[in-house]
Amino acid sequence: MFGFTDIYRRDLKLHFRRWTELVNPLLFFAVVTTMFPLALSPDPRLLQPLGIGVVWVAALLASLLALEGLFRNDAEDGSMEQLLLCPIPLGITVIGKIAAHWSASAVPLIVLVPVMALSFGLPVAVLPTLAGALLLATPALSVFVAIGAALTVSLKTGGSIIGLLVLPLCAPLLIFGARATDLALGGEPVAAPLYFLGALSVLAVSLGPLAVAAGLRVGLE
Repeated sequence: MFGFTDIYRRDLKLHFRRWTELVNPLLFFAVVTTMFPLALSPDPRLLQPLGIGVVWVAALLASLLALEGLFRNDAEDGSMEQLLLCPIPLGITVIGKIAAHWSASAVPLIVLVPVMALSFGLPVAVLPTLAGALLLATPALSVFVAIGAALTVSLKTGGSIIGLLVLPLCAPLLIFGARATDLALGGEPVAAPLYFLGALSVLAVSLGPLAVAAGLRVGLE
């Protein structure tokens, strides 16, 4: 736990020092979600069904942008090699880095998403379900992107490759997250898709760090 805490604090400080890398995905999400209502009809009956899909796709793409440099900065300045040699297990290091990046990038996105969803005319009663679904989905998304980032850590332009590797894995998150929001819009029970999102995140957080650690060893060789 001490190793996890040290890695978490270290990476959290580094993320806030490079605050522009955290702001860019938020600006991307805000611009994309703002442009769609301007291009479509202002009729809420049209915007509400489309807005659910647009918000979820934009949030997933923004998360991909935020996690692109998860390991690359440490690999470029030699910090990753030192972390591999330190007595802390690499799996603990990976969990700490993913948790720090999730706290610095995913949490602000979860706060921003309900605000931007109002531009599509979504009722206020739907927003807690939307935020909750994102809260359950983003840990799994962070782990999926960390796997892609670990495999491409030695590539200088690995952003597009990460997208190709991760987007197919994100399909269940998109399906269940959008379904939960759609059910909330219709006033129906939303427990089933939220349970699926929670189960996917628990599975990803439990087994994903092992795959990320193996990918880092392969990528840095």
